[in-house]
Amino acid sequence: MVRMVVAPLVVLVAAAAVLGGATAQLRDGFYEHSCPRAEQIVKHYTQQHIPHAPSVAATLLRTHFHDCFVRGCDASVLLNATGGSEAEKDAAPNLTLRGFGFIDRIKALLEEECPGVVSCADILALAARDSVGVIGGPFWKVPTGRRDGTVSLKQEALDQIPAPTMNFTELLQSFHNKSLDLADLVWLSGAHTIGIAHCNSFSERLYNFTGRGGPGDADPSLDPLYAANLRRTKCPTPTDNTTIVEMDPGSFLTFDLSYYRIVLKRRGLFQSDAALITDAAAKADIESVVNAPPEVFFQVFARSMVRMGMIDVKTGSEGEIRKHCALVNNH
Repeated sequence: MVRMVVAPLVVLVAAAAVLGGATAQLRDGFYEHSCPRAEQIVKHYTQQHIPHAPSVAATLLRTHFHDCFVRGCDASVLLNATGGSEAEKDAAPNLTLRGFGFIDRIKALLEEECPGVVSCADILALAARDSVGVIGGPFWKVPTGRRDGTVSLKQEALDQIPAPTMNFTELLQSFHNKSLDLADLVWLSGAHTIGIAHCNSFSERLYNFTGRGGPGDADPSLDPLYAANLRRTKCPTPTDNTTIVEMDPGSFLTFDLSYYRIVLKRRGLFQSDAALITDAAAKADIESVVNAPPEVFFQVFARSMVRMGMIDVKTGSEGEIRKHCALVNNH
């Protein structure tokens, strides 16, 4: 049973707009009068540069996700630490994010075109969408009008970003806290089709799952042959924190269904990947989409991206339009 597959995406966007009070103020073409070329500039820059660095698509998608889960989609993850307090980007889940310079360069182009008009939050949402499109993934409407937050706290990122060690109940609660549902959890996890992971983010599953330690203490939910292969060829020590492993080996630069096939084979790198098939409804969704045309996954992923992009957005007079995405404005 795949949820809400058949409705046209345009209708889904309209439906998503009523998820919360402020979100209704987002709209398609928000900048059509104030900065008519805004979306075109983001798209052109993304199309120009992602082909030369296709792995950046995954990090932009992840940055957008991590941003929306803390204080809503307000670009708070882009802010640098100030005044001695650490920011979201200093939290462990965000230390491997890249692409900040990519967003900064788009922001500079837009500031040249229309100073003080286009928010960093909208740039991040648009660039994430456009970069996925460049590598052959789905397209989704991005209603705009988000404004930028002025607060970024490391602890909030630690508390609110779903962890790779979470079980299904914890994951679902984390998504429910952001007004997202089981379907959103299943389909947004599909972003791992273009993801990479560092060994230290899953090495406990290989070497120290129960705390006893050693290769014999692997997570039993991970395919043992795959675990042995990872220990032998990718992560030979439990303390490796630099080696990168493809989450979707063989097609990690291709937006496709193979991530879900890997999960069904018990070869997802994270406990949170394995958790998806511990719930009957989630597993049924995965099995149905794996056996459907790729367009079905594209549509449900797009629907969930629209919903995620509207979490607790700031609109109207809330927040500000930052002049530089890493810094709050001087008032």
